Amino acid sequence: MQAWQVHQNGEPSEAMRLEDVETPTPGDGQVLLKVRAANINFPDALLCRGQYQVRPPLPFTPGVEICGETEDGRRVLANPALPYGGFAEYAVADAAAVLPAPEALDDAEAAALHIGYQTGWFGLHRRAGLQAGETLLVHAAAGGVGSAAVQLGKAAGATVIGVVGGAEKAAVARELGCDVVVDRRSEDVIAAVKEATGGRGADVVYDPVGGEAYAQSAKVVAFEGRIVVVGFASGTIPSPALNHALVKNYSILGLHWGLYNTKNPKLIQHCHEQLTELAARGAIKPLVSERVPLGGAAAAVQRVADGVTTGRVAVLPGLTEGGAA
Repeated sequence: MQAWQVHQNGEPSEAMRLEDVETPTPGDGQVLLKVRAANINFPDALLCRGQYQVRPPLPFTPGVEICGETEDGRRVLANPALPYGGFAEYAVADAAAVLPAPEALDDAEAAALHIGYQTGWFGLHRRAGLQAGETLLVHAAAGGVGSAAVQLGKAAGATVIGVVGGAEKAAVARELGCDVVVDRRSEDVIAAVKEATGGRGADVVYDPVGGEAYAQSAKVVAFEGRIVVVGFASGTIPSPALNHALVKNYSILGLHWGLYNTKNPKLIQHCHEQLTELAARGAIKPLVSERVPLGGAAAAVQRVADGVTTGRVAVLPGLTEGGAA
């Protein structure tokens, strides 16, 4: 089979090489899945760089989220068990963690429903307790993680403010349903959010960016607000001033979604049922901006790493270079 392999850590466009390899053999409690679509996540770039919290042995195939097909023809969602990741014709996954793919979504959309939407659901509902009528601020609102949070926030009845970088991403954020869109490249984020909220600020801030975005979050979070720390796509990990959290009465909440796989896997199943229901009634639908063939995976992972994509980019092994499935 064909699979992208990383033999030496580095930037995705340089580290990933498409090779002919043996089809992997599942271990105890694992299943072999034909990859129908693999969604690209920022952690795939971190894996290539050797900067992710998980460091699989070299060589490995990245790709942490797929819609796959079981040997008996069922369409499922899975997080592949590295080193046999999803940027390949076949991947391996733990059987106990495989979930049914929502019928309302095609392969690429289904592949994009899992990590980003689970992270959003856990962050907004379990960690932050977002309520209908509250204001939610989402950083990088046009990106893969942010776009999921925007849709989930709207589905929960919140007013959603999206922060983006550039006019193209602002248009995407509006399409996703943001009530207010702030372009950080041309606007003062802090002033714009305070104006949009009548000076009160945001009840919940969803931050997958870190760095300057976190500093802005602390200045615009409302009394008794909650900042959900999801990741550090900016590459800068902030050092919060806890005296500021004290005098302003807000909470800083960490979210590492992957921990639920071992700490409380039943919650992941419950979340998936909620997401499937939301997808069935059209309340959420992953924005897949690009569908690329297997041969285009390395370049696509690099684009995601560089922050120039919107929504989700999916790799479809069955897609030809000309675009036909």
